[in-house]
Amino acid sequence: MPSATSGQVVCVTGAGGYIASWIVKLLLERGYTVRGTVRNPDDAKNNHLRELEGAKERLTLCKADLLDYESLREAINGCDGVFHTASPVTDDPEQMVEPAVIGTRNVINAAAEAKVRRVVFTSSIGAVYMDPNRDPEKVVDESCWSDLDFCKNTKNWYCYGKTVAEQEAVKEAELKGVDLVVINPVLVLGPLLQPTVNASVLHILKYLTGSAKTYANSIQAYVHVKDVALAHILLYETPSASGRYLCAESVLHRGDVVEILAKFFPEYPIPMKCSDEIRPRAKPYKFSNQKLKDLGLEFTSVKQTLYETVKSLQEKGHLPLPVTAESDEAIKIQS
Repeated sequence: MPSATSGQVVCVTGAGGYIASWIVKLLLERGYTVRGTVRNPDDAKNNHLRELEGAKERLTLCKADLLDYESLREAINGCDGVFHTASPVTDDPEQMVEPAVIGTRNVINAAAEAKVRRVVFTSSIGAVYMDPNRDPEKVVDESCWSDLDFCKNTKNWYCYGKTVAEQEAVKEAELKGVDLVVINPVLVLGPLLQPTVNASVLHILKYLTGSAKTYANSIQAYVHVKDVALAHILLYETPSASGRYLCAESVLHRGDVVEILAKFFPEYPIPMKCSDEIRPRAKPYKFSNQKLKDLGLEFTSVKQTLYETVKSLQEKGHLPLPVTAESDEAIKIQS
């Protein structure tokens, strides 16, 4: 166990979430003492956090709300660092923009008051690449920002909220003298720790249950949830880390995704037809994850990520096990 971290107290906001649960897990494994903010510590949906290794000794779940400054202040007071991952995931402007922006401001202010060493803020690719005027040949990196007017006009309130929240975090941190580092993950997949299926994993589940009859002519960037959690911790532990960090492993067309799924799991009714066969196939954009690689992060391949996502959905009972799963597995291992 790295001795530098033992005894350090950190706060993780929205601790019951998909990425946050993994951050809590890895922090506990590294010897940190963790305070996780949740809306209701007694809610059974947070039980998976209490079952993590080291949780009995070093995890406290604090009742806090992003819009209630006092509750955040109480959770963050006495902490060395903060991982601000809590955020609404919705396209309802009422529920997305205000909580994201005010909540972020409250976290930064509470962190400033508590004199924490560093805040790691979970932003999103949604704050990076929503720009209709970007040259498709240009590499998407940390210098790119989403166009707020475009997000507004297309009613993409999730991307709008994430962009405004990130800008707010940077502005507030400068104002209050808080050391802030930002991570911008793409669509996150991989094993679930929490009992429910979150929005990004649902994106894969629909291809396995038969609810999607076709796949879209569109592209998406993917990354493994454990890599995202590890990246958060690297950004916290590396003194030289600064600014934004794009967290992505690869960009795939939906056609590539269903093909990978069908190879691994032929037993499921995976759609092999594109919903749009008229327009040319959407081209993946180029991106750079060099900043995180320079910190030593090694990304899990998207194939492995998709495989582990489906395995996890089966284990958690969200996806019925095919009758032939056993024999298929044996054949795969032998081959």
